[in-house]
Amino acid sequence: MNSPFSQALQRAVATLGPSLGLLSDLGDRFVEAGHELALVGGPVRDAFLGRTSADLDLTTSASPEETERILAAWGETTWDIGRAFGTIGTVRRGTTVEVTTYRADAYDRQSRKPIVAFGDNLEDDLRRRDFTVNAMALRLPSLEFVDPYGGLADLAAKRLRTPAPAPVSFADDPLRMMRAARFGAHLELVPSAEVYAAMRELAPSIKIVSAERVRDELSKLLLAPSPRPGLRLLVDTGLADHILPELPALRLEIDEHHRHKDVYEHSLTVLDQAIALEGPATGPPESVPGPDLVLRLAALLHDIGKPKTRRFEAGGGVSFHHHEMVGAKLTKARLRALRFDKETVNAVSRLVELHLRFHGYGDGAWTDSAVRRYVTDAGPLLARLHRLTRADCTTRNARKARRLAATYDELERRIARLQEEEELAAVRPELNGHEIAEILGIRPGPVLGKAYSFLLSVRLDDGPIGKEAAADRLRAWWAEQEKT
Repeated sequence: MNSPFSQALQRAVATLGPSLGLLSDLGDRFVEAGHELALVGGPVRDAFLGRTSADLDLTTSASPEETERILAAWGETTWDIGRAFGTIGTVRRGTTVEVTTYRADAYDRQSRKPIVAFGDNLEDDLRRRDFTVNAMALRLPSLEFVDPYGGLADLAAKRLRTPAPAPVSFADDPLRMMRAARFGAHLELVPSAEVYAAMRELAPSIKIVSAERVRDELSKLLLAPSPRPGLRLLVDTGLADHILPELPALRLEIDEHHRHKDVYEHSLTVLDQAIALEGPATGPPESVPGPDLVLRLAALLHDIGKPKTRRFEAGGGVSFHHHEMVGAKLTKARLRALRFDKETVNAVSRLVELHLRFHGYGDGAWTDSAVRRYVTDAGPLLARLHRLTRADCTTRNARKARRLAATYDELERRIARLQEEEELAAVRPELNGHEIAEILGIRPGPVLGKAYSFLLSVRLDDGPIGKEAAADRLRAWWAEQEKT
């Protein structure tokens, strides 16, 4: 009878099936030339998890020059953009592979840049990798499984360890600590005690990593099916203090009477609920196909203005007046510091600014004017705002939750009706800039902009009234302006 290990290996090899013939053929080429070749890292890990991997990363005893010669004869085209790190790439029959010479790097611990040195054996190459679950390999073409650091056992136990001692591994490359959080989110791996302790000790060293690399790891974490475990790890180890300090700052001290929520836990719950409201990946834009980074960032950061706006009121109450405005500014500053693109920065900060707008209308007695302004202010973010607002309800009072949901249901029906009647998505004044200038006898400039804004307010407040009525309102407004 096959052992559990043999069965697991057979399943992994079966998962690699579509690529196996191609990989075995390439392995034959390297062996014939007197070299070793192995599939390594993520593709091997994913195969044991029953997942196919888009990346096919291989490692070899061949030098970059020898690798390039073999790949040039085997593939359809080759590239050497990673030559300095020993990596040569090729594509064959639509499949991309990258082959890297065994590495035995040393690290400049002031900048995390490796001093590239090539190695001479697979086991040492695997030791320099980030985690044991990524330090497994399949030799090609023999399919011999190589696992010198117990990665398969760790994968089965959902345990995260490093091949080298964790303090050494993280000192070599502090970004690995963020990858630990990402793997916690994506693969439900729990750090070993040594990994956790090293993360706490070395958390400040993350500051030597570029903002762009931190941003990319944070984004990957947030796009996981369940980011909460990874975010908790960032906060609990102190990493978040250096990359996203607004998140641990949400752990506000709860007053003895529990008159306000734990904002940190509330924010994680809002994130969970926002994810649950995303549409399928192939859904239409109005369904907010998941995973949606803008919605998830907004859900996580929507209350980061609360620490700066918290006030203790007479009688024991707590207020956070205008925290959405303060939070929008903090969000914009943090995302810019992390080098997010302008579109993402503006979208997330706008959602944070608008997340309380629904509650500003009290018991739901919305006028048509209020609905128009809500839609116009949200613009293309309306579908995300719907989901953020609904996700922000974390009350344990079932009656209150049902009332809020029903009120928002009614608002969405009102929006749909007005959109059908008035094309709210493209709401504009009923007179364009040229027509306004002609009626008032003015030239383009600040005064024309002010007149345009006035007519936009008329449109939002009263709906379509026709060009003639709009011109009358404009003349009346102009007459008042001339008086002042």
